[in-house]
Amino acid sequence: MTALLSAAPAAASPQPALQSAVFGGLLSDERELSAAALALGAASIGPLSAPETALAKAAAVDISPARLSQIRDLLHAGHDPLGEIFCALRSSEERRENGATYTPASIVQTMVDWAAGSARPPRRIVDPGVGSARFLVRAGAAFPKAELVGIDVDPLAALLARANLAAAGFAGRARILLGDYRRFADQVDGRTLYIGNPPYVRHHQIAPKWKDWLAAEASKLGLAASKLAGLHVYFFLATARSAKPKDFGAFITAAEWLDVNYGALVRSLVIGDLGGKSVTVIDPTAQPFPDAATTAAITTFEIGAKPASVYFKRVDDLDALGDLGKGRKINRDRLAAEGRWSHLTHITEKPPEGYVELGELCRVHRGTVTGANDVWIAGEHSNGLPDSVLFPTVTRAREVLEAGGLLHDSKRLRCVIDIPTDLDELEKAERDAVTKFLKIARRMGGDKGYVASHRKAWWSVGLRAAAPIISTYMARRPPGFVINKAEARHINVAHGLYPCEKLTEAAKKALVDYLQVNISQRSGRTYAGGLTKFEPREMERLIVPGPALLAAGISL
Repeated sequence: MTALLSAAPAAASPQPALQSAVFGGLLSDERELSAAALALGAASIGPLSAPETALAKAAAVDISPARLSQIRDLLHAGHDPLGEIFCALRSSEERRENGATYTPASIVQTMVDWAAGSARPPRRIVDPGVGSARFLVRAGAAFPKAELVGIDVDPLAALLARANLAAAGFAGRARILLGDYRRFADQVDGRTLYIGNPPYVRHHQIAPKWKDWLAAEASKLGLAASKLAGLHVYFFLATARSAKPKDFGAFITAAEWLDVNYGALVRSLVIGDLGGKSVTVIDPTAQPFPDAATTAAITTFEIGAKPASVYFKRVDDLDALGDLGKGRKINRDRLAAEGRWSHLTHITEKPPEGYVELGELCRVHRGTVTGANDVWIAGEHSNGLPDSVLFPTVTRAREVLEAGGLLHDSKRLRCVIDIPTDLDELEKAERDAVTKFLKIARRMGGDKGYVASHRKAWWSVGLRAAAPIISTYMARRPPGFVINKAEARHINVAHGLYPCEKLTEAAKKALVDYLQVNISQRSGRTYAGGLTKFEPREMERLIVPGPALLAAGISL
């Protein structure tokens, strides 16, 4: 899977050179791109794999000396014209399917600089998703004696990597492997630096055999793995599995693993076998991946290291990255006890007089996961069920966003079916109706799947009690909040805010009014595609008026 990088050097604006290379018609298709790579010396880093050889044979086009000269000039200026042209020829959607993303050159250089500050230089440098070899080119310059190894599954990207390394003068110490990093297990004497941008591919596109591999390899380390994990999780595990003590590295990935359940494996590796040293989170406003509005995380590590603390830092501007390995020190024992980590990157400023964190007023709980909405959201298939098992529920975010701060009409909501674990709690007529429905639910697969199999009774969804305040938690906008006059339940499209102590209606209204206009997307985490998500603990850290101000009916 490729991990392509932006063309600009850290100290220069990329736009003029990129427009010259990408939009100026320098190369018009992938055949010309392959031909240019070969003309720049791609074949000097051999042997070419069969797919790369096929591309070379198909690239029977002439590239004029003038165009090659332009490309060489861009390369010598520190740009990556081949990688940029590749990204122009393949849309971001096409590249996203294979996990290919951009990373600004300033981030690449920061990661290489961190590695260069190590006490002992590496004998070998491995980029597990080499793409156009931006990391290897810069690392090769920083470590003039290190062997350079790049791995990728895309034959065209592999040709580009060979060309860039050859043009940089590194052909004599570089290897490009067309294959899957999860199969890489080569060992050398001396230290290895693992550095790069592991591919981001969602679990839906990962073959079952590899999901089994993840579980088996994690088990060998005494860890559990979720089959919902994205491909970048596999690369962390593959590194921890094949590296040896004193090897070290820096990976930039999407930051999801800091909080999501499937990221528990990475979190365990960071405080365990991987030897995590620092985590630097980059807000999407800094565009760590220019073609995807995503929160990124740079993780540095040294295999076998067990520092007492791991450094956490958050930046919202690439100029503020500074040195990796600095920031807020978080004790490893605390990290082991925390289920989510992204909130640790926020340095909480002292609230203004009279203001507190939302968590001091309310506990925030995510909505219930039904496991199969088509079964458990009432419809024609559930006709005849008694009202005692039908609960008006917020099942769409827009039901909160369009309510204007007050949810008062439950008739506009769909019902979720929540049946008692013990069917004997029902009257006979109710139980007969439920029994009839459960036969339909089985035929629809309601008893199958992970969620159903982990419930005390597969038919009992287990809705939370109605929350006095309900909020959205994921959208391309700040969250919306409503007072829940309808006493609606909520599933996992929303969070419920449950006051720690009773709030008057006036206080609840003042709180919701404040939250509606004073909370920005920047307080949450942004994923690929621009969606901003607020985890419950993140929402609890929001600064809001305290009880006295709410009682006074503050409205800002």
